Formats: sequence, structure tokens, C-alpha cells
Amino acid sequence: MKVLNYLEMESRLHRSGIGTSTQHQRTALGLTDFNVVSSPWNFKYKPNHSVICEFDIAHCNLFGPYSVLVAKTALSRKKPLILHAHVTAEDFADSFRGSTKLSRPLRSYLRWFYSQADRVICPSNYTKNILQSYPIKSPISVMSNGVDIDSLQGFESLREDYRSKYDLSGLTVFSVGNVFERKGLTTFCTLAQSTNYNFVWFGPYETGPIASPSVKKWTRINLPNLTFTGWIPDKRGAYAAGDIFCFPSKVENQGISVLEAMACGKAVVLSDIPVFEEYYTHGKDCLMCHSIDDFKNAIDLLHQDDSLYKKLCKNAQKTANKHTLNILSENLEDIYVSTFDNTI
Repeated sequence: MKVLNYLEMESRLHRSGIGTSTQHQRTALGLTDFNVVSSPWNFKYKPNHSVICEFDIAHCNLFGPYSVLVAKTALSRKKPLILHAHVTAEDFADSFRGSTKLSRPLRSYLRWFYSQADRVICPSNYTKNILQSYPIKSPISVMSNGVDIDSLQGFESLREDYRSKYDLSGLTVFSVGNVFERKGLTTFCTLAQSTNYNFVWFGPYETGPIASPSVKKWTRINLPNLTFTGWIPDKRGAYAAGDIFCFPSKVENQGISVLEAMACGKAVVLSDIPVFEEYYTHGKDCLMCHSIDDFKNAIDLLHQDDSLYKKLCKNAQKTANKHTLNILSENLEDIYVSTFDNTI
């Protein structure tokens, strides 16, 4: 069976959570017997032939014009169409300048786009509930984005180099991923202002016209214990250098970096939003916080209580092991086969 697993604008999204999730899918599909292609274009195009390649199942990971073309092609050929809901209007807001205003029309567009699918995949029950509220007409399957544990192997060996590179000593609180206000930027930086711990955010950020005011403000501020690294070539260095992973995100559909931190055996401090409460347990594999004071107290507690720190680290790794790419492979195969059987 030939599967088109397509990510529009892949070259621009490879540093994003969407890009990481798509790569996870393709790695997981490599464990199956599916013939997987990532480009929809028919490079042997001839007059009166489609510009879109042949496939048995189309799986699109974005919602732009080329994804619409692939979706329309699948429907016209009566081939199963799976659309992956990595984005909702809710998590699009508070990302870059103007994104909150754009989230309103985006909701209507996503309702139309996702409703074309024979099956929609999303990474959490939280996201499923959001989509159903739009409402989305298509059936929805929940599937974790997974975590590529193999890609993190050997991270420990990078600790000294990365801590030296960013002048880190003592307890280091860190985050990983694109720098957005939605991901709790102001909370993260306010914590740095109110403590003496090192705070480091590993990940790219905008500096041009589309950068949000909060991103411009905080990435330009001069705090001796706050560092924004920009993009780093090896994500393992981030998990090596940091001690407590702090992710005060306001809205997430899952948050792959949380699973990566857990897979590396890091103590994790999270905001108490529904999606994290769905996947993680306060006091067992993480600490969940509601306010800046909660976050500060949680970090102080982990600094002072070594037994709690080790307990969270150990249980975090157990949680990450429930989201391996082997499990993702089985879930994807089940979704593809059942969608194919129900469509053809």
C-alpha cells in the first residue's frame, strides 16, 4: 500500500513541532510494510496526466493550498484522506504578531478543511474536544505525537560543552522550542527575574516584523541569568545542559519537547492546562503549576528536595516510554488500515 505522508512547507517547518511530529510518523512508518512517499508531485508529468502522484492513502500534516490540492485529488480519486490536526485556532493565537486576530478566521477555515477528511488525527483528547466544538464533521482519532528516544541517545556527553558554551553553572532551568508568548515566555522570564537560577531557552525566535511585542521585549532584555540561544544544531545539547525543564505554556495540543525532556530523565515543571493533565500526573512524573508563585515554589522545592527530584526524573522516563515510535507505528498502521477498509 502506497502512503503519501505530506508536509507542506517542510523545509521551513523542520524546526517546528509539526516538522518533528511528521518525522516521527515517517520513522515509525519505516517499521511497517507501507511504501511511504513524502512528496505529492509527479515528476514524470506528461500532458493529460495529474501533477499529483499515485497513492492509496493521503495523509496531510498541514492545511495550506498544496495540501488542499492533495485533499481534493484524494477525494476525486476516491482514495482515503487523512488530515492531521497539528494546528487549531486556539494554539495559533499568541504565536507571532497578528496571530491572535488571524485565529478567528482560521477557525472557520480549519472547520472546512478538516471536515473533508475520511479521518482526522490529533494528538490529544483536549484537541479532539476543541475540534468537535467547531464542529468538525469527520471522525477523529487521538494519537500521541510520540518521542524519538533513539534521537536523544548520548545527550549526556554534551553537557560540559553546552554548559561551557552558554556560561552555565549551578542549577539550570530550561525550555526547548520556538520562542512564543503562547508557550509561557513572560512567565519563564519573570521567573528568571525573581530567582538566582540560570534560565535558558533553547530554540529559534523571530526578530523581524512578525515577532510579537513580548518576544522582542524579552529577547532584548539584559538579565545576567537569562539566555536565549536561538536555534541549536543538536537538540541533545539542550537536554544535556539543563536540570529542570520548565514549560509554562498557555495552550498546547501535546508538546513534544515535554516528552523529550522526560525521555532524558529531567525533572519537569508544567502549567496545569488540560492537555498536560491528560498525559501527566502532578507529583508523580512532573509538578504542575497555576501561577508564577507556584512555578517559583516548584523550582525551589526541586532544588532543595533531592529525593523528589530523583523520583520525578525516574517516573518521567517511564512516562516517555509509553510514547515510543514503536507504539506510534502500531497506532498509525491501525488508523491507515481501518480508514482504508472503511473508505474503499
